[in-house]
Amino acid sequence: MNAIPSHTAPLDPRHQAAFEKVRHVISPAEWALMTPLIDEITALKRAKNAVVLAHNYMSPAIFHGVSDIVGDSLALAARAVDTDADVIVMAGVHFMAETAKLLNPSKTVLMPDMTAGCSLAESITGADVRAMKAKYPSVPVVAYVNTSADVKAEVDICCTSGNAVKVVESLGVPEVIFLPDEYLADYVAGQTSVRIIPWRGHCEVHEQFTAQDITDFRDATPGLTVIAHPECPPDVLGAADFVGSTAQMQDFVREKKPESVFMVTECSMADNVKAEAPETVFVQPCNLCPHMKKITLENIRDALVSLEPRVEIPADMADRARASVERMLAVGR
Repeated sequence: MNAIPSHTAPLDPRHQAAFEKVRHVISPAEWALMTPLIDEITALKRAKNAVVLAHNYMSPAIFHGVSDIVGDSLALAARAVDTDADVIVMAGVHFMAETAKLLNPSKTVLMPDMTAGCSLAESITGADVRAMKAKYPSVPVVAYVNTSADVKAEVDICCTSGNAVKVVESLGVPEVIFLPDEYLADYVAGQTSVRIIPWRGHCEVHEQFTAQDITDFRDATPGLTVIAHPECPPDVLGAADFVGSTAQMQDFVREKKPESVFMVTECSMADNVKAEAPETVFVQPCNLCPHMKKITLENIRDALVSLEPRVEIPADMADRARASVERMLAVGR
């Protein structure tokens, strides 16, 4: 059994900069145990001409230790197009890997754990979309990017939480079907005059939060700033000081520099933002996404070694799904 390095042992200078970003959540001893694996992944990326795309909800070791491109769903989708790598490793969940494959059909896209799904994406199927279209003929369908390629292939355009209102209004119609997140649909309906016909899907992480949580944390931390993701229930959004996508939440902390903040979203998001906002105190009720946490340094390494598991999408489905994503990218943020 390997001995755990002393917390006083000096770190390899190659890893010092990354460690400074994670030292608030990872001890020197833990980091020293991770660095051989990080080195192995770095060497494999170089050998395979690969990049790692990491969502904001990834653990800090992945987000700061091995990622090449980080961000929210829209940022990862947009920047995946620009990479000249032959191999893309998605440190996120399955629908994100599918989106990367849609936009990079000639590249190898790896999903370190194919079971890393999403309760929201799994709340609807392509057959469900077809049934909605039959019920509301001629009404365009907007799909949150947190959906499968099967669903994306059946809709008119995708969106993210950051550009949902802009996408809806870009269609120039009086009503749209908006799926699958009920709470995001409710939020969008409050920001536009377009009538929103929702689906009743939810994120299992964001739906856990309550307005009482916010009240309790405000009582415990006077002056607390509360920023919430629009996948949260309406009473939570109503109690927040700011509502936005993960990227917008990150920008808010960076620009406003609140003394203390409660980020009402997945717990690792705050861990990763802390690196850029050391002066801010983060209040964290640690609601973790069990699917995101299936991605580890170990299975990223294993995927790069074997170039498996690969994400593949049937050609006809991919062509239709790609069109809906490209329309979203054309609208932008």
